Amino acid sequence: MTARGELVFRGGTIVTVDDQHTIAVGDLACRDGRIVQVGGSYTPQTRDYQVLDCTDMLVMPGLVQAHTHLCQTLARGRADDLELLDWLRTVVWPYEGKLDAAAMTAAAELACAELLAGGTTAILDMGTVHHTGALFEAAERAGIRATIGKAMMDLADPQIPPGLRETTAASLDESEALITRWHGAAGDRLRYAYAPRFALSCTDELLREVGRRSAQSGVRIHTHASENRGEIELVRQRFGKENLVYLAEVGILSPRSGIAHCIHVSAAERALLRDTRTTVLHCPSSNLKLASGVCEVPELLEAGIAVGIGADGAPCNNNLDGFLELRLAALLQKPRLGPRTLPAAQAVALATRGGAHALGLGDELGTLELGKRADVIALDVGALHTVPAESPYSVIAYAAKASDVCHVAVDGAVVVQDRQLTTLDRRAVISRARAAARRLFAAQT
Repeated sequence: MTARGELVFRGGTIVTVDDQHTIAVGDLACRDGRIVQVGGSYTPQTRDYQVLDCTDMLVMPGLVQAHTHLCQTLARGRADDLELLDWLRTVVWPYEGKLDAAAMTAAAELACAELLAGGTTAILDMGTVHHTGALFEAAERAGIRATIGKAMMDLADPQIPPGLRETTAASLDESEALITRWHGAAGDRLRYAYAPRFALSCTDELLREVGRRSAQSGVRIHTHASENRGEIELVRQRFGKENLVYLAEVGILSPRSGIAHCIHVSAAERALLRDTRTTVLHCPSSNLKLASGVCEVPELLEAGIAVGIGADGAPCNNNLDGFLELRLAALLQKPRLGPRTLPAAQAVALATRGGAHALGLGDELGTLELGKRADVIALDVGALHTVPAESPYSVIAYAAKASDVCHVAVDGAVVVQDRQLTTLDRRAVISRARAAARRLFAAQT
């Protein structure tokens, strides 16, 4: 995927999501993958340019989803109406244990297609134990910006399927090989993150070594914690302490770390998140569907804790619509704390700037400002459910849907134009996904 020399989003209303909540009108121009003009009229400086008509559209930063599982997409609709531990043990882990490289590719391409078509330009993703290279290859072809890690699960547990069991040494060695191959690939569009699944699937030795290697190399850490009360009780039984207290002791909490969920956290754990500058990865749909609870996002923000938003995986959502997650994140808190809680502009910032921070790319993504990477989307606000569109932030937070996304660029390269994917063949992606799912679940149908 190569960007044109210049790309112009022409004639839209530009929602920059900067500190001043600036709204500009006119052209947003990109050159060599970076933003060079915001507003006004732009005349291309070279012959190598492309213009996207954004009349009656909102131009905004691409959504950055801070917690996804590309590998799980073929299990959409297969794990409904379960709580977390049953969901993992009876459906998700057995499914992941059966994934081969071909099925992993089909799952990843399906997820990438859905994410890009819906305006998500960057993700922080956790794979499963094997075939992580297939995830990177699919993300490379799709043109999405992705930080991906193989799930690390070295604890001897009879409830973990044989296909997901690994030794500590093998888990670390494979991670290092993936870092060597993929960290910084595709013009730094692809990066790696260590991904120990959660405290209950990893040895103390593995977690401490991940913390040490992350501190030494700067490679990020992506894990789960404090999602479900049953999970928390098992952690307390095993370690005699709270989940995040344990993770802090083994070096997993840090400015390089993103912890998915963090629904049930004590005051002491909240202080640990703040003091270690760890980012919380909020997944509202998943938390509701698994009946896990509601993350106290306003309190986390008030404490100075960074928060990003993600859809999680298709088996616990069941879609990857970043606008739905944004809307839910904004609305969930209002019955608890009042209607002024998490206003539209703040919620939009969580879905863009918050995710960029979670990827360690806050200086590069999340706002439309001069010099930043050109991860840009255009929303058609001429649909019945978005008219009138007098308040752009209100439209984005409360009314917009993935289907409203018209154009998408990543690093200044167009990956969706006029609602059509340009890097993946939609029909072929769907066909391969259906065939792979039939094969994986044949014994259950």
